[in-house]
Amino acid sequence: MVLDLGLPGLDGLTILKRWRANRRAFPILVLTARGAWMERVEGIEAGADDYLAKPFQMEELLARLRAIIRRSVGHATAGISLGDLALDTRHKQVIAHGRALHLSPQEYRLLSYFMHHQDRVVSHTELMEHLYGPDPDCDENTIAVMIGRLRKKIGANHIRTRRGFGYIATASA
Repeated sequence: MVLDLGLPGLDGLTILKRWRANRRAFPILVLTARGAWMERVEGIEAGADDYLAKPFQMEELLARLRAIIRRSVGHATAGISLGDLALDTRHKQVIAHGRALHLSPQEYRLLSYFMHHQDRVVSHTELMEHLYGPDPDCDENTIAVMIGRLRKKIGANHIRTRRGFGYIATASA
């Protein structure tokens, strides 16, 4: 969640405190014109995961959002591993057996999603929505074909099919 503190009606800091009081655990980045150090401390103490004052550079906002997302799924660094695969989210690169793999942007997004959700069954619908948005105009076969191409590049043992459920990425099959 990206939350501005200067909202009309109810102040963003009040909303933040209510969410955290109600045990809402999703990651929150405060993005606001209030940049004094005391306001930043107050925002983080109220439950924000990060705080960015305006004006800001888009690259900094994106880097902070990526860091919050990584931490929310248990990854502290830009690197994620899955067995002999290493994914560098900062450089959008995948390394297998010490060499860089050449993946298409869609293959990279698919592998990245699997690696961020490893050891969990991921459905066709979830993958289609992640890759193509909420109303994808492709069918389940599109995902199956893409996974087939990805398996050829990374090795078939990393992504297993769970018939009737979807797919699961594991370090060892």
